[in-house]
Amino acid sequence: MSQDAKNRRNRVGRKNLYHEDRELLKHGNELKADFTKTDPWRVFRIMGEFVEGFEELSKIGPAVAIFGSSRIGPENTYYKSAVEAGEIIARSGFAVITGGGPGIMEAANYGAYKARGISIGCNIELPDEQMSNSYQTISLNFRYFFVRKMMFVKYSVAFLLFPGGFGTMDELCEALTLVQTGKIENFPVVLFGSDYWGKFVGWMRDSMLSEGCISKKDLKVFTVTDDPKEAADIIVKETKKNGYI
Repeated sequence: MSQDAKNRRNRVGRKNLYHEDRELLKHGNELKADFTKTDPWRVFRIMGEFVEGFEELSKIGPAVAIFGSSRIGPENTYYKSAVEAGEIIARSGFAVITGGGPGIMEAANYGAYKARGISIGCNIELPDEQMSNSYQTISLNFRYFFVRKMMFVKYSVAFLLFPGGFGTMDELCEALTLVQTGKIENFPVVLFGSDYWGKFVGWMRDSMLSEGCISKKDLKVFTVTDDPKEAADIIVKETKKNGYI
């Protein structure tokens, strides 16, 4: 299917789609429901999303996932930095993978697109529709957050996180947990924007560490920077050391 056709498919009639995550997590009424809306049937839909994602992304080579708010516009400094970071990372031989929407996601995809690199969007169906940005060379659409999150972790060798909301925090905490527990190894996590992330890092140090909920080494699994080139250089250096490029 062509990119234009995929984008049209993503746009047409999406507001009326079944909200799969919400229905999957809802309790009760399973016995009264149509079989095609019960959990056993959903297993096949979930498998289908995994298969499509694996098929599309298994050949892309090492990728860097870039996260950040969908609400940050092109006039914002963070948006411009995300474009620059996406371009540098793509020129360094990585695919760039984002959530496929507007804001920081669009900026990172645009940077990779400018560099003629592989620019991937993993879009998610939401009640208030998130439209796919137009700077993707590979565009995927997911019903389930957890399937989409698996694609980010499985096919990325590093995370770069710009300022964002709950979704960005979700991806950050997922990565930190997986690194802390050894589920993923040698995985650079870079936070862009010291003003934005400083209080959160301070809270981890002053509350989580001081209460013994994390250890000192846990605060060393991420780096904070305000320079797109430095962010890219950290990722390139670490991934070269790990043999990914």
